[in-house]
Amino acid sequence: MNGIEELSVDVRAKMAAIVAEMATMDSVVVAFSGGVDSSLVAALAHQALGERAYAVTAVSETLAGRELDEAKSIAREIGIRHELINFSELDDPRFRANTPSRCFFCQSMRFEQIRKIAETVQCETLASGTNLSDVGDHRPGLEAMNIQKVYQPLLRFGVTKEEVREMARALGLSVWSKPAMACLSSRIPHGIEVTEVRLRRVERAEEVLHAHGFTQYRVRDHNGLARLEISTDELDRALEPAMLAALNDAVIEAGFEHVCLDLMGFRSGSLNPVTKKS
Repeated sequence: MNGIEELSVDVRAKMAAIVAEMATMDSVVVAFSGGVDSSLVAALAHQALGERAYAVTAVSETLAGRELDEAKSIAREIGIRHELINFSELDDPRFRANTPSRCFFCQSMRFEQIRKIAETVQCETLASGTNLSDVGDHRPGLEAMNIQKVYQPLLRFGVTKEEVREMARALGLSVWSKPAMACLSSRIPHGIEVTEVRLRRVERAEEVLHAHGFTQYRVRDHNGLARLEISTDELDRALEPAMLAALNDAVIEAGFEHVCLDLMGFRSGSLNPVTKKS
């Protein structure tokens, strides 16, 4: 905890306020992906409530296997009680249809499942890692959380993504610098059905990029064409002829028919609907 005093007064005050508010609750169940946002909320909940704090990871086809392994690892690091619950978003035809409202149905199902575990421990408070920087983008999932009255402490106390990383680093969380991730269905453009086949080939293709040492990337599935988005800081290495050949062969082996490299690099939410300005 030695890094706490290095935080600005404002950031320390926000963190203390979250812990103080959580400490007044009987218990908290945190929707836990193992990313930096939910890890911070889980760590603060554990600090405030000890054994009365729970982290729950909803396991479905849209969660990559490596992400699940990392969630288990960071939960052990935090020391919080960690539960898994299995469900399938693909059971809902509205989710599979992959309209711009896909995340609404996803988050609705996810929190319905997490609430089942919360009920077994008689907990009424479900928490998420939504932060202030999440507001403003196309986020129908936030609407679903609001409907389900999910507690969003980072958003409630105005914590930005940068401040999330500062707090996580101060607390010694190993994921403080982990790149932002999103569920695998976000790699499939709206209008193309979300299927098990598409999700698994995206996962395999992204494992290719991970294995080659890239840190910030997405593989977008354009109905069999893989569009690789790689951070502009890493594009030079991706453009080396030997690397291009290796990526092409391995991504095709993952199940794609064609591969292209996006020269604009990685952009979070690049498949989100864009509102045209008049």
